[in-house]
Amino acid sequence: MTKTRPRIGSRRWGRIGPRKSGRRIPKGIIHVQAGFNNTIVTVTDVLGRVVSWSSAGTCRFRGPRKGTPFAAQTTAGNAIRTVVDQGMKRAEVRIKGAGIGRDAVLRTIRKSGIRVSSIHDVTPIPYNGCRPPKKRRV
Repeated sequence: MTKTRPRIGSRRWGRIGPRKSGRRIPKGIIHVQAGFNNTIVTVTDVLGRVVSWSSAGTCRFRGPRKGTPFAAQTTAGNAIRTVVDQGMKRAEVRIKGAGIGRDAVLRTIRKSGIRVSSIHDVTPIPYNGCRPPKKRRV
């Protein structure tokens, strides 16, 4: 015999309030993926759960403008604004990629008031790499 759940509010089984709770995040990790065509900034807490993210495409930059330093600066500002409201004071920065938005993102993080504890470059470097394509015969 199944037990019936009591109804809560006007919805059938679910929640009424907002899904995201106003949790306080004092310290976090800012992941920056700076490619030549786009910049993606993801802010996580210490355990690695995503709190906020943004990319140049979501900031309405299209085409070749997505790879510019200004697009990277706007992207970082959008991603960081929400976590500053949640109380983030310190962060560790991990940068991946060789795009031109790397420096602009770091400058924006410094201006936002978040204290940067460390900066790591986590760009993957091949030690031997992939096998090159066979020689072209004409």
